Amino acid sequence: MGPCPIAHNPRVAFVGAGPGDPELITLKGLRRLREAEVVLHDRLVPPELLDEVAPGATVIDVGKAPDRRCRGQGEINWLLVDWARRRERVVRLKGGDPAIFGRLGEEIEAVRAAGIAFEVVPGVTAATAAAARAGISLTARGRASMLVVATGTDHAGGPPAALDWDLLARAEGTLVFYMPLGSLEAITAGLTALGRDPREPTMLIERIGTPHERVLSGRLGDIAEAARAAGVRSPAVLVTGPTVASASVELGVRQILASARV
Repeated sequence: MGPCPIAHNPRVAFVGAGPGDPELITLKGLRRLREAEVVLHDRLVPPELLDEVAPGATVIDVGKAPDRRCRGQGEINWLLVDWARRRERVVRLKGGDPAIFGRLGEEIEAVRAAGIAFEVVPGVTAATAAAARAGISLTARGRASMLVVATGTDHAGGPPAALDWDLLARAEGTLVFYMPLGSLEAITAGLTALGRDPREPTMLIERIGTPHERVLSGRLGDIAEAARAAGVRSPAVLVTGPTVASASVELGVRQILASARV
């Protein structure tokens, strides 16, 4: 089936909310949110953004979490189509960028199959937000001409076996792992066992853009142990590579103050 035409006023807008800082949503994303009649949002969406929803609009939490009953992806797809058939403006609000590990493809398939026009409004993804907050560059001429974005958890909750670990270990650039905490030891041990330097500068950025944000700085070979000692919690991203060394933080744990937002 061919793609649905992208209408000027689509019934479904997939909107990236950005990371934890509510001010990092795009102007277009904010406009779509304020126009919405129905909003289906993820668990990690900044709660302040929901205050922008118009009075009388329907707001539905479809977020997934390991410690509560969650709607399955099939039910979320059905809700999108059902509401889009009954309302003119439906927003699917996703944390970060909807196209980065956000199951966007599955949800687009559902609305496309139903003949519903849609659009995608990109958002700031965790990799770029984490780098910005930590004061590092993900790429640098002569040091890191490659950026690899990978998942740290497969659909079953373990290390992603489908990744080419030998290639990642040899990649001369920056690696960013989303959702790495459950597999952090396996990720770092696997990379160093295949030849990546265990002394390589590495960071874990926890709860990006929130008042509880922390940056844990260390080396690839010991960051997993440091994360356990510091009690790092999800959501977090792992960033490792030569450009991390340029970060203006000392080794250890740094608490980012809420007042750092501008």
